[in-house]
Amino acid sequence: MLIASMNQKSFPNILVVMIQPDVANQVTTEKQSIVRISDQADQTIGYNFLAIDQLLPELQFNGVQALSVADVATLNQALEAAGFTPDLVADETPHIVVGYVQECDVHPDSDHMHVTQTQIAPDQTVQIVCGAANIAQGQKVIVATVGTVMPEGKIIWPGQLRGVQSDGMICAAREIGVEGAPAKGIMVLPDDWEVGQAVTTDAVAALLK
Repeated sequence: MLIASMNQKSFPNILVVMIQPDVANQVTTEKQSIVRISDQADQTIGYNFLAIDQLLPELQFNGVQALSVADVATLNQALEAAGFTPDLVADETPHIVVGYVQECDVHPDSDHMHVTQTQIAPDQTVQIVCGAANIAQGQKVIVATVGTVMPEGKIIWPGQLRGVQSDGMICAAREIGVEGAPAKGIMVLPDDWEVGQAVTTDAVAALLK
């Protein structure tokens, strides 16, 4: 997982790269205009590249950055040159995809949540807790996988909901940025949509017309 973003107004010329969720107790180490953020066990959380224009001058806009394999290779070269371990891995896979709800059971500690086993790729099924009233077994749904940055800026990390592990989010159309979509309930997709394919706001908006 790799999430890169820039905020030119607040932090000019800094690329923020995250590969793990934030933790309360962090350790920072700065070398050659690169700051490594790690946890108490020395696991890398991410990096701040403080002079990104010297490495990737084409990154000029705010928001989430879609880094190519070549971009990530450049960042790893800079990490190695600074004395850090080059541990960034490019992530070009789609993060908002078609999922298939294989199982849907009542949450053991909630009167409205369900625990699903949801297929998000031909060879990958994950557990996702969903609070929507219209979730059901056998549906094709929109899934924001771990590492997704939602339109409002929320990052989907692995976590627990009422004590049950959840690795992703089953989404309503509005949650992925479809204007005018219903506010409640997850979006149920047609049965002929392929599991694992990328879901775009335009394609979903066309279904709602």
